[in-house]
Amino acid sequence: MHTTVHTLSNPRKNQLLASLSDAEWSRWQPYVEPVELALGQVLCEAGRTPQYVVFPTTAIVSLLYVTEDGESSEVAVVGNDGVVGISLFMGGGTTPNRIVVQSAGQGYRLSAQVVKAEAQCGGPVLLMLLRYTQALMAQVAQTAACNRHHSIDQQLCRRLLQGLDRLQSDDLEMTQELAASLLGVRREGVTVAARKLQLAGIISYRRGHILVQDRKRLEQRTCECYAAAKREQDRLLPMPLAA
Repeated sequence: MHTTVHTLSNPRKNQLLASLSDAEWSRWQPYVEPVELALGQVLCEAGRTPQYVVFPTTAIVSLLYVTEDGESSEVAVVGNDGVVGISLFMGGGTTPNRIVVQSAGQGYRLSAQVVKAEAQCGGPVLLMLLRYTQALMAQVAQTAACNRHHSIDQQLCRRLLQGLDRLQSDDLEMTQELAASLLGVRREGVTVAARKLQLAGIISYRRGHILVQDRKRLEQRTCECYAAAKREQDRLLPMPLAA
């Protein structure tokens, strides 16, 4: 994991870090390290124990389920709304998913030792992390249902909206090959779906970048899965620690 960061993002751009009280943030701050997250970087392989939890600020990270023959599909996406490496404070140790950077950017990390000590203390910080985990589980379940019951067109719209929610821009760094890999479908299906969105004037596509030109119409074309997962996350987070 690259630790050289030239222009630091504000760590409290991450919604979970932002929810810490001033006292808790002062306690955490000496242990929080900035980190550069490169496109395609594997933060942890499935079946292994993460060395850190990472709070993305400007990066987006994918949790991937990988089959025995090497095929993969995305089960959840994490950005400035959350944290990756939840097995460290859930007590499970190893992670069931490959954790890969899907959009390059920055984040902040805490070592496994600090996270485990925090979990043992209990209290409002652990409650915040557990509430996020509940929201993440809801996203995983909704993604599984979406992949089974909805069209590639709807799945692509859902995934584009999830990316927009975690960026400060309407410009998503995503090739059609990457989109197909994340959705676990053939590239040809993504090409047809993206072409429909282009012809409708909802997106434009150029050199591995998808520019969303009409978010409202993109929301109208997706299935109920996007809104359902977002409602659950908005219900649970952010939670001020004073609560």
